[in-house]
Amino acid sequence: MKNKPLILVVNDDGMGSTGISVLSSIVREIGDVYVVAPDTNRSGLSHAMTLHEDICVEHVNAKKNEFICSGTPVDCVKLAVNQILPRLPDLCVSGINHGSNHSINGLYSGTLHAAMESTIQGVPSIAFSHLSYLESTSLNPFRNIIKDICLKTLRYNVPDGITLNINFPDVHFDEIKGLKICVQSKGSWKENFKLVHSDNLMKRYSISGQFHSDKTDLKSDSWALANNFISIVPVSVYYGAYLVNELKYLDYDF
Repeated sequence: MKNKPLILVVNDDGMGSTGISVLSSIVREIGDVYVVAPDTNRSGLSHAMTLHEDICVEHVNAKKNEFICSGTPVDCVKLAVNQILPRLPDLCVSGINHGSNHSINGLYSGTLHAAMESTIQGVPSIAFSHLSYLESTSLNPFRNIIKDICLKTLRYNVPDGITLNINFPDVHFDEIKGLKICVQSKGSWKENFKLVHSDNLMKRYSISGQFHSDKTDLKSDSWALANNFISIVPVSVYYGAYLVNELKYLDYDF
């Protein structure tokens, strides 16, 4: 490209994550890249912001334009757009997350919400996640498809207010059947709270759980991933924008 696009790379797993290393190397083949990531793992922070303390930013690699931030994934995007990058980027990519961000998981995801914050800032944005939680899982087989999606997004853009939430199934790349544009499936977590400490004044718990989602809806991301498709869910930052007419019974004047 004669005039290279400016691309912001963020995540919630932190700068040391394999996923962000792979993703940033892919988009460096496309444009000029800045990487702004949390200084530690900040998974599950959704759209949280740091409001009651200072945020520290450190330029850790001048050659690669890499910065770490003491705040949340959303803080990383806000600082990148307002303080670090020379101009508004042409594209923001978030991830690659190690673990599912499909179905209801997107509500908790710092990966997805970092991309959604970039959408709010007026930047076409994509969140990438792989269903395997293992850092040892090779993400390199997905390089070409990620690059192609990024190039097409740069060329065609996405509708206003929409973030692309993309999840890769945890199967060998040769088993993947294709890409499928989906709706978010219904899902929920059944939490387990393990008591790890107790005294007269305080109890301390660790949390884990089992995720369940509806895989019967052929239009959903859960069905697509269970059937070896890469799922693409368009997520709107305008909550309820398409449900206004459904709630007309609550609309009246005083």
